[in-house]
Amino acid sequence: MKILGIDSSGLVASVAIVEDEQMLAEYSVNYKKTHSQTLLPMLDEIVRMTEMDLSTVDAIAVAAGPGSFTGLRIGSATAKGLGLALEKPLISVPTVDGLAYNLCGTDKLVCPLMDARRSQVYTGIYEFEGNTLHRLEGQMAIGVEELLEKLNVIGREVIFLGDGVPVYKSVIEEKIGVPYLFAPAHMSRQRAGAVAALGFQYALEGKMESAAEHEPDYLRLSQAERERAEKQKNA
Repeated sequence: MKILGIDSSGLVASVAIVEDEQMLAEYSVNYKKTHSQTLLPMLDEIVRMTEMDLSTVDAIAVAAGPGSFTGLRIGSATAKGLGLALEKPLISVPTVDGLAYNLCGTDKLVCPLMDARRSQVYTGIYEFEGNTLHRLEGQMAIGVEELLEKLNVIGREVIFLGDGVPVYKSVIEEKIGVPYLFAPAHMSRQRAGAVAALGFQYALEGKMESAAEHEPDYLRLSQAERERAEKQKNA
């Protein structure tokens, strides 16, 4: 089974192709360009380098949220467009689950942190049994200190990763009460390879949808929606 993975949920734009247990290609960019500028050229490049016919892909795995509202819309639109054009199913991979899957196989807790602003993070608490990902707490938007309290109660060593780490590193160092590590640079951001690999596992479980059915999961309202709701509340 051949899975195309796409992740534009955060600062990183990433595209990958996984076939069964092997990653054929991965292209990631964490630089000052919009995902609308980078995703399709990156996909074209890995298709060219692997001499692959996109019609041979069995499914398209996409980081489905939470994350950047603009980034999620771009990734979703790209995946939906490809799915419709190629008549291929989509696999919605929760963004935080995909980020946690970077550390597949560790015996420590895994806690991804995506900066959600307003002193919150998109996060979850995970563990692995072999290569199987288990959610102790599924993805959520939560205050950093409340998250650290949860981890302190669990009482196990934890690895943090994600773009929220540099933002909240000092808070973590001050408030955490269990042994902890920060993931190294090559494992610390979204990777389409992890999305595709986890998507492969989901595909084996039949967790697929049509391109027309797919919608991103923003997890919370956008800033514009929050501001509109606040105005209506105070009107």
